[in-house]
Amino acid sequence: MESKRISHTARVIISLYNVAMFAAVWVLYYNDFAFQKFATAGCVVSVVIYMLLYHALCELYRSFKIASSSIAETVLSQVISFGIADLLLYAVCCLVANRYVNILPGVGTVVVQVAGSLLLVWAFKAFMIRHIAPKKTLLIYGEHIGLDEVTEYRDKLLAKYEHLFSVCDMVQASEDVYDMIGDRGSYGTVMLYEVTGEHKGRIIKHCIDTTQNIYFTPSIEDIVVANCEPKYLLDTPLMKYEYVYERTMTTVVKRIVDVAVSLVAIVLTSPIMLIIWLAIKIEDRGPAIFKQKRCTLNCKEFYIYKFRSMIVDADKGGFRPCTAGDDRITKVGKVIRKIRMDELPQLFNILFGDMSLVGPRPERIEHVQAYTADLPEFALRTRVKAGLTGYAQIYGKYNTTAYDKLRLDLMYIENQSLILDFKLILLTLKIIFVPESSEGFEEKKSKAIAENKNARVNVQEEMAATRE
Repeated sequence: MESKRISHTARVIISLYNVAMFAAVWVLYYNDFAFQKFATAGCVVSVVIYMLLYHALCELYRSFKIASSSIAETVLSQVISFGIADLLLYAVCCLVANRYVNILPGVGTVVVQVAGSLLLVWAFKAFMIRHIAPKKTLLIYGEHIGLDEVTEYRDKLLAKYEHLFSVCDMVQASEDVYDMIGDRGSYGTVMLYEVTGEHKGRIIKHCIDTTQNIYFTPSIEDIVVANCEPKYLLDTPLMKYEYVYERTMTTVVKRIVDVAVSLVAIVLTSPIMLIIWLAIKIEDRGPAIFKQKRCTLNCKEFYIYKFRSMIVDADKGGFRPCTAGDDRITKVGKVIRKIRMDELPQLFNILFGDMSLVGPRPERIEHVQAYTADLPEFALRTRVKAGLTGYAQIYGKYNTTAYDKLRLDLMYIENQSLILDFKLILLTLKIIFVPESSEGFEEKKSKAIAENKNARVNVQEEMAATRE
């Protein structure tokens, strides 16, 4: 509760600061250009519109989540939020005035907003860490989960959120775990990692009875059921699941948006694409465009286009996933991968109809075959058209596991709408500046994946030889 009070106070003060900075420059400079008549009313309306727009963007980008986000991430979210709001109001001023209005006062205001936001976020984060102890946490993991896996999960959790959680104990789900949970005084938080079946339901009920906070990783069924609609046909409650993968009108509108946005984006980014094409050619004189077979809607195969960021024949001698610091990445490749510019040619895939702006990322053919063999539900991702961006790109990483990618993508698929697509496109603007979302596999994982893939290829070749 204390952390929520601090977060709420931070929200109020940071909001007042950024809105006040905008109001100051608008009153002192821009309002005279926009409203020569009804200046006072126009000024009030402009500030109110800015405040509503700024807060809407802050909600979208989670700009006030100081407790659960790093200082850099929170400030970045703030900069994007008030930056977009500032830019839109400046554009309105120019349109209303029907002339170019000097942008420098606005740029100066943005600099002041960035500096003030950085200082305020740092101060509130430091105060929170100093005065609020992390919650004593019991981590319970599923019966099929190994100790190494849950330890890795705990380490990742604490690396980013050690100010929120103090994992005191890790135990496997069993009959003995209920005595450990005890009453509220034992643990402030209980976290379930891949716990399934009867244990999951009983532990959740027990935590509700003892008013303890609980986090749990959802199963595929949890994600699907979350989208069910309550029906009141009888006096017995019913939940209806509606198949949402194909809606004709939504599909048509989405295709129109895809074509329009991809055409505009191709025109706007064509100078950037030309520079990248020349840079790749100059570095090693190899092909600038890399194409590879991927899966889209209904497992249809297509060639995806990307700017080549690795040396020519990077997979020569066997498949090997990209790792952090991979020596196969070229100098140009390091830059374009970091800022996601290697994905720009996929705008043509969207224009041609192979992909959409938003949807599950298209996987390599061999990856889909391997993942589906171990996880049949992975095929659910192909119920919709593959996309340039999506849940797994925004909330996951390059090295996110297949099962976690599936869960993230299903969260999108089960809730897909044009409004959600628009939100995800806006959120993608933030992800471009977050390095960790593009980090490669660790060397150990990379080797395991490569061995698994090559083993499957060998088995398939042996089966083919046997049939011949």
